[in-house]
Amino acid sequence: MRKRFIFLSLALTAISTPLAAKESLGIFNSWGAFRDAEIPRCYAIAESEEINGKAERKSFASIGFWPKRKIRRQFHVRLSRDRSSNSRVIVSIAGRRFQLTANRSDGWSQDKRMDAAIIAAIRSSTSMTVESVGRDGKSIVDAYRLRGAATAIDAASLGCSRLR
Repeated sequence: MRKRFIFLSLALTAISTPLAAKESLGIFNSWGAFRDAEIPRCYAIAESEEINGKAERKSFASIGFWPKRKIRRQFHVRLSRDRSSNSRVIVSIAGRRFQLTANRSDGWSQDKRMDAAIIAAIRSSTSMTVESVGRDGKSIVDAYRLRGAATAIDAASLGCSRLR
């Protein structure tokens, strides 16, 4: 467990830059919660599990809060590889599928209702996959464990309540 905590801490540090501006709100299994008072923003974040195949970068899923912009619980994913421009990005959670709005490397919910539906599914499930087709025509499958996600989301939400 200690090795997993150290690995997660290092991975989340690599994802979120610059480090000096970030404050950890807690690590909850494979999810972490952070606050960045400079921007201001807070977010819950997790790296995907390693899957066989060649990743171009670390992939992650996050739920963000930007109090000054009045944005709360915005779902975002970074894919492990660039996707084909004509492929969809699909999030699957407990039998529900959500098609994201995406560019080459990132995906977002289409609207606030989808954000709410995805987060509700995350709260009640144990795993999530994000799928697309890469520029090379091969499948992209980024998988996430969701244990700790609800607590991390709540920690990020509470952390940003002080930044308003």
